[in-house]
Amino acid sequence: MDLSFDRAVELIEEKLKADAPIAQYEGYDVTKGKGRFGPFIKWNEWFINVPKKYDFDHLSQADIIELIEDKKRKESERVVREWAEQEIRLEKARWGRYNLIQGKIKVELSKETNPEALTLAEVEKLIEAAKPKKKAAAKKAPAKKTTAKKTTTKKTTTKK
Repeated sequence: MDLSFDRAVELIEEKLKADAPIAQYEGYDVTKGKGRFGPFIKWNEWFINVPKKYDFDHLSQADIIELIEDKKRKESERVVREWAEQEIRLEKARWGRYNLIQGKIKVELSKETNPEALTLAEVEKLIEAAKPKKKAAAKKAPAKKTTAKKTTTKKTTTKK
């Protein structure tokens, strides 16, 4: 609570320096950060983990380019098949599985799934089965009756 104005300005300027871009790549700023899962760089709305083999405090332009290009390659390999007209895509998931995605609907497929053998009709059927069922006219729950406390009032009588 004992913080002078000059010290506050100094702290804010340090924070702005720490959050300032460290580089630019393909027209987007590259910033550094430390998060729950360790150090990372942020580029074009992507958070890219920085492995221990890199010196996080002294990342060179070559290191930054290498990290970004590796992330771009991994992201491009993620999509296995795509049906653009229906906005459906089949992506690689963890542990050899696949995810079938359309908007916010995501269907997990097993390892045994052959991505090349899936047809559009099969894919649409799987997505339709995963869609949440719409509830028929929501019924109102009957209102609970509340019991009010009975209060007694004293009647006073006056003699005339």
